[in-house]
Amino acid sequence: MDESKRSQDQLKLRYGLNPHQVPARLFVPEGKLPLLVLNGQPGYVNMLDALNSWQLVRELRELTGLAAAASFKHVSPAGAAVAGPLTDELAASCFAGKGELTPLATAYVRARGADRMSSFGDWAAFSDPVDESAARALKREVSDGCIAPGYEPAALEILKQKKGGKYPIIRISQSYRPPETETRQVFGMFLEQRRNDVAVAEELLRNVVTDKEDISDSARRDMLIAAVTLKYTQSNSICLVHKGQVVGVGAGQQSRIHCTRIACAKADKWFLRMHPRVLKFRFKKGVGRSQKATAIDLYLEEEATEYEIRAWRELFEVVPEPLSRDDRREWLEMLDYVVLGSDAFIPFRDNIDRAARSGVKYVIQPGGSTRDQEVIRAADGYGMVMVFTGLRLFHH
Repeated sequence: MDESKRSQDQLKLRYGLNPHQVPARLFVPEGKLPLLVLNGQPGYVNMLDALNSWQLVRELRELTGLAAAASFKHVSPAGAAVAGPLTDELAASCFAGKGELTPLATAYVRARGADRMSSFGDWAAFSDPVDESAARALKREVSDGCIAPGYEPAALEILKQKKGGKYPIIRISQSYRPPETETRQVFGMFLEQRRNDVAVAEELLRNVVTDKEDISDSARRDMLIAAVTLKYTQSNSICLVHKGQVVGVGAGQQSRIHCTRIACAKADKWFLRMHPRVLKFRFKKGVGRSQKATAIDLYLEEEATEYEIRAWRELFEVVPEPLSRDDRREWLEMLDYVVLGSDAFIPFRDNIDRAARSGVKYVIQPGGSTRDQEVIRAADGYGMVMVFTGLRLFHH
């Protein structure tokens, strides 16, 4: 086959899910691939992250009209966000650095800053052409590749410097829409279904089932952001959103309460990273961003072992005083007006009880459980607003 044609209708991948799974490729049965690799050689997992994260940021852009970014790991978002202002505290907790940030750069800083531990070695996705500001924000991070509809020349040169010049950079066509039917092969057999092309829109918020019904404009936006995020998160999944930023994702768990606990714990740590005591941390010279993120995470871990505590203390110039349980509780009480989204119905009130401790005031879920009334009563008890969408958003 002519090599020029091969480069258009298929892409050789570095390897499959694991290094021993070779050869591996990305291809379309007809026509040309709607993307182009500008640098590096992505692998199979990279492409799964790239194609899922691109769909997420594209839909967030269409939904909100704002630049959007996502930080993906293992086919689920560690964080996602739309462009928005960064307070000094949020910027510091996200390691934003100095200098003005463009809207697209703030979206990525917020997405990456949601869960810095999970975002280590992420796949970055951008809804808009990557500008120099966004490229500089990404260059500072440990990342495995990125996808966007385009790159400014200066931004492309900045990103090409990552990974010793091997950083995978993908440009995808903004106009590409896949066929209505999608097919997957598992164990030599084929599964086929209609692609999940349902539109996440305001109509989903019509069925308010709680006594409290008022939903602010910002909460409405965050509820829809939660729904879009869940659409591209491995099920079961729960996500928490605050001011346009996904701040906690619990993905791929067999039990929904475990999803909720994980998502809420991540949101708690996201907020605790803005505690005044944390923002005053002084690390030793030469301690890298990833080491700082790990040290902060362990500092905020209530059940850290003595060995772990000794390990993170060695990174500080001045060893910080631990946060007491009362310190944590007092600070977390200020986290409020958080949205919780669930990709399928919430089966028990324990999810609501846990969510209330993380400032959740709005819940968006499909409904349809035999215990819906019990869950609604729990939401009413906490003064939450709950919406039933009737739309399940499983993703595998």
